[in-house]
Amino acid sequence: MSVHQPRTVAQAIEDAASTTKNGYRFVEENTDAEPFFSHGAIERASARFGGAMQALGLKKGDRVALILPDNADFIFSFLGAVRAGIVPVPIYPPTGLGKLAGYLENTLHIVERSGAKVLITSSEIKLMLGTIAAKAPALQKVVNVEPLRASKEELSPAKINLDDVCFLQFTSGSTSRPKGVTLTHRNLAANVHAIMDLGLGVRDSVDSGVSWLPLYHDMGLIGFVIAPIYHKNTITFLPPLLFLKRPARWLDAISRHRGTISFGPNFAYALCVKRIKEQEMTGLDLSSWRVAGCGAEPIRAENLKAFADKFASVGFDPKAFVCCYGMAESTLAISFSKLGTGVNVDVVEGDKLWSAHKAEPVAAGAERAAPIVQCGSAFTDHDIAVFAPDDTEGQKPLGNREVGELRLRGPSVMEGYWDEPELTKNAFAGGWLKTGDLGYLADGLVHICGRSKEVIIVNGRNYYPQDLEWEAGNVTGVRRGNVIAFGTMKPHGDRERVVVVFETQVAGEDALHTLKADVRKAVQQGIGLTADDVVAVKVGVLPKTSSGKLQRAKTRELYETGELYMRTSARDVDRLDQVKELAKSQLGYFRTALFGSKPEE
Repeated sequence: MSVHQPRTVAQAIEDAASTTKNGYRFVEENTDAEPFFSHGAIERASARFGGAMQALGLKKGDRVALILPDNADFIFSFLGAVRAGIVPVPIYPPTGLGKLAGYLENTLHIVERSGAKVLITSSEIKLMLGTIAAKAPALQKVVNVEPLRASKEELSPAKINLDDVCFLQFTSGSTSRPKGVTLTHRNLAANVHAIMDLGLGVRDSVDSGVSWLPLYHDMGLIGFVIAPIYHKNTITFLPPLLFLKRPARWLDAISRHRGTISFGPNFAYALCVKRIKEQEMTGLDLSSWRVAGCGAEPIRAENLKAFADKFASVGFDPKAFVCCYGMAESTLAISFSKLGTGVNVDVVEGDKLWSAHKAEPVAAGAERAAPIVQCGSAFTDHDIAVFAPDDTEGQKPLGNREVGELRLRGPSVMEGYWDEPELTKNAFAGGWLKTGDLGYLADGLVHICGRSKEVIIVNGRNYYPQDLEWEAGNVTGVRRGNVIAFGTMKPHGDRERVVVVFETQVAGEDALHTLKADVRKAVQQGIGLTADDVVAVKVGVLPKTSSGKLQRAKTRELYETGELYMRTSARDVDRLDQVKELAKSQLGYFRTALFGSKPEE
């Protein structure tokens, strides 16, 4: 383990350049080829891309937007920009023609807000972006990535300091328009130290990671692109869509390359249990996997136990699980559970959790028991405390096992939101970053209950939508992980009404009527709360962010306007709207196949 000495990302790339055995490996979907770039080759490739960007007229401090679905293109463009002192702005790529208007609107917002002068993308995606180039006044060029790959331009290394901005991480916008989290090299150096040294005990040049996580979001980008450079580790990258289509490819890569560290959100482990067949497990050996991280969305101990049980026969150790809490505004990681301890659950009395906002332990299996996964304690030099959500001064932290808003401070916390002074001011209280997450500390250990903006309040009691969603998701016929619960004051406005919406493949009026009654009963028995309305929708209808998170606020809006009932399937697109957007973007011949097909449900 290396001694912590803050370095810029640019310096870390140069320091790792002498390493020829470790680096990045890229698994490709339709071929057995797995191109490998040593850290020395990464340094050279990033220099070419950085030099090419300088040749485009970009200078230190300028922003460059990146919409690059190919992992290698993205990584070398991102690192090249960083070495040139140019500030990269990752934007998620489109996945097809569906919801094209919404995609372009979101992308335009990020390009405008960031003030990007250049946007780099593939030749196929460039065809879609005619409207972006016309509407973003600061955007000077939309550039194909292909010529940058072959560029011979030399990099003129910029003088980069720890307090310079490294990149802008736009949040996925589950409750609002995306905001640009401003991360400095000092933020990144502090969080990389927290993750790699303090959290995971990473061994320089020894540990090997495997990741299918999207690189335009913090867990994939910081956790598996940036952090390993500091420790000269090898990372094997899979395309995200490959994992969604064939989850077994993730575990196969870990097995073949003797991966020791790999992360995924809760749904990824559940998907493996559901979709990986027995014959696909033949020959797997997961005994090398010492850290199986889980974060980015609510963690359910039941899902992780099911994964451990299924894959124990091929060497998976349940003690490898590390439960994580993090957010973009704190660079990435906030806390990790202790290595080698597996999933630790705090079982508390649900009624007191919901009504008195206290987490009182009870025996497992007790009536109304609520299991809350423990996510470890604050890293060294960082602080986590719990405050009443209406505490605007941050002067009176709550006590042990009292539920409130989790707040943070320390060197990983962002400077603020890019070009959003009012939002930045509102994000802090007395020097503490307000996370918007409700939870509690039990002897210093973090436990997450839900989002403060999404809590459902009935008769003065707080209910967390995740709990309702879990109970509904256990009903046969409901697509687990595709349930949204929320409260609404409409149409009557006299009290908050409870609504549960779920996706299902069940058809027929009688069958749906029975299924909705079963969901209502499950929520009543599990939580003691009566749902006012239960809505069944077809597969793919529930709105999600670019990172796959369910959008509760958006679903509530669709419900309240009645639009939810008109969204009969994910494949239903407003044809007139699509034609208009295609015409604007000169895309008459564009084919969805360019972006791959939607994975089967």
